[in-house]
Amino acid sequence: MLSVVEASERQIVLELRCPECGSRELVTDKLSGEIVCGSCGLVIRDVMLDQKPEWRAFTMEEKKAKRRVGPPTSILRQDKGLSTTFQPYKDASGSRLPSKTRIKMKRLRWWDLRAKMGSSVKRNLYKAMSELDRLSDKLHIPQSVKENAALIYRRALKDGLIQGRSIAGIMAASLYAACRLTKTPRSLRDVVEASTEDRRKISQYYRLIKSRQNMKLPIDDPVKYVPKIASKAHLDSKTERHAISILREARKKKTTTGKIPMGLAAAALYIAARLRGEAITQSGIADAAEVSAVTVRNHYKELIEDLNLDLGKDSKR
Repeated sequence: MLSVVEASERQIVLELRCPECGSRELVTDKLSGEIVCGSCGLVIRDVMLDQKPEWRAFTMEEKKAKRRVGPPTSILRQDKGLSTTFQPYKDASGSRLPSKTRIKMKRLRWWDLRAKMGSSVKRNLYKAMSELDRLSDKLHIPQSVKENAALIYRRALKDGLIQGRSIAGIMAASLYAACRLTKTPRSLRDVVEASTEDRRKISQYYRLIKSRQNMKLPIDDPVKYVPKIASKAHLDSKTERHAISILREARKKKTTTGKIPMGLAAAALYIAARLRGEAITQSGIADAAEVSAVTVRNHYKELIEDLNLDLGKDSKR
């Protein structure tokens, strides 16, 4: 999990763009406190805000005595965790407030809530972060990937991509883009099943975000899908390792270029199961990978031809 300083620095780097060449490939030098463009070398910022505490402590007792309370700031919260929380019934020592003070505190809390939701941007972020929490819980998304998705969504909101479009759809597309950026094995189908929007809209929003934010996404590796498919198909761990070795050999010969990652992983698992004598059908492995049996069959034939594998008389089936 990122610290407050690291999350803040990452947000600054993601939101900045080089004024000289327009690139987002920015490098942060923590020693000199500079943010430099990785393309043209322009120094964009030479002073960074130090968010560490101003006090020093040399023992654990001093550190505990000087430590402040309260949660850290977080990009995952609508207000980044910097808003005030009113307690209308008790004071700081836990004593019950007088009735007039309680009425006054309730009124202040009501105005505070109105101020928090006073603009359309704040209301939008509140709904979006709630949707991100829901999607992340259903898909078991790590904290770092959630932070990336929140940053991508905030940039899309700043660029005006949300206007006229669904908040849930843009957030689902941002989460899928974050999974692609961090190489987290979550397919578009997984995100669509967890979201309330349909596949066509999420795909459209994903392409829009990718083009407008100039994202350079890594190529999806079929190897990372092998454990998931093998677990669903109840295949042995040795078969799983054999399938990974087949995919790595296919990558060396550039057989995997332009192919569906899930289909390639399923075909490699089917070949490994056949070589080790495990009973599995093409339709069974296709159901585990959530692709069609035709996709598995086509990739299976391509792999055995390109890698010169001998599976017996029926290897062409």
